[in-house]
Amino acid sequence: MKKWTSPVSLCLVLFALFCNAQEEFQVAALNDISTYEMDIHQSIISNTETSNRLSTLLSALRASDLDHVLGYDGQFTVFAPSNMAFEKLPPLTVAWLMNPLNKTKLKAVMSYHIIAGKLSASKILRAMCRGNGIATFTTVQGEKITATMNGIDIILTDIFGHKAKITLADSNHSNGVMHEIDSVFMPVKL
Repeated sequence: MKKWTSPVSLCLVLFALFCNAQEEFQVAALNDISTYEMDIHQSIISNTETSNRLSTLLSALRASDLDHVLGYDGQFTVFAPSNMAFEKLPPLTVAWLMNPLNKTKLKAVMSYHIIAGKLSASKILRAMCRGNGIATFTTVQGEKITATMNGIDIILTDIFGHKAKITLADSNHSNGVMHEIDSVFMPVKL
């Protein structure tokens, strides 16, 4: 005699597993943000100024004049490379990008981390569900960024195949949302 698991039982088990994974992710994220607090009434750039984990990003945004854009009232999504993400790059690359003579390249790199409109992690996940596990978004630079899942992690991939994991999701601000990532996208040839 064959025993079949009812679809309701299967859904309940999957739901319980998802909730447990989400709870573990939230606890890990809460333990990870002890160094600063974001004020939802402040702009993305204002909150970035108070973060000791995003100081290199702030310098890059200022050097590329994108700090003015992220101070506006429009809604943006920023995939924010942490200081540790910038440290993964060769030191000469960061120095070269920050050189005022290379402002156009730096602006292209930083623009690749910004999407017009507010995309929470749940919206990204819903887009991936509709796209059979894959979602693409157009950055303000004009190129695509692809989102997929690896376990419970959202993985972003640039046009050259470089990957970044969202390490801290849904930092809400008055003009959008920021997701901290563990790598810097390099969508331009240096």
